[in-house]
Amino acid sequence: MTQPAPVPPVRSYDDAQRARRRPGRGYAWAAGILGAGIPAGLLWWLLAPGGQNLVSGDSALSSGTNSQGWLPRDLVLAGLFVFAGCLVAVLLAGRRDGGTRRMLLLSVAASAAAAVLAWQTGVLAGLWLGGPQDTSANASVAFSLRSLTVLVLWPAAVAAGFFVLRIIGLLRASVDQDPDDNGGEGRMRQ
Repeated sequence: MTQPAPVPPVRSYDDAQRARRRPGRGYAWAAGILGAGIPAGLLWWLLAPGGQNLVSGDSALSSGTNSQGWLPRDLVLAGLFVFAGCLVAVLLAGRRDGGTRRMLLLSVAASAAAAVLAWQTGVLAGLWLGGPQDTSANASVAFSLRSLTVLVLWPAAVAAGFFVLRIIGLLRASVDQDPDDNGGEGRMRQ
């Protein structure tokens, strides 16, 4: 009869205590995530319709008066946020103290703040670097974000990505600890 593989602990008590004694490392990590919001906002303005429009290159979408460019503008930011969140999750899972709840919560909170910073950086870049826009018909004529729920994608991608990586790690550890497997020798004898 096979016994269930024991689930490895997320972090031993001593490792967690050592991680808590170095508070500066967690805040530097959060500041790095928060700082990534500025280039993400500038990249959004460069790539999205209404900004420099480098993704589509369609001159009809470059004007904010064309409502067909509003959805792609939001989708470019959504894609940047999902990519950034997945990157943070992978980097967090690779850290020694990445398995602590404190680091996960700090990463999610910093990602939420970075998303807001990226949004405001992109809007500011649109004001400073873009041409003047007549927003009397609709505020979305100026470079802006129509769907504020996009701001949730960065922290959600961090949490979901970290969850998936932890599940894969636990499954891999349970396969490595299976005492009945013996490297497939038992199956060869039958």
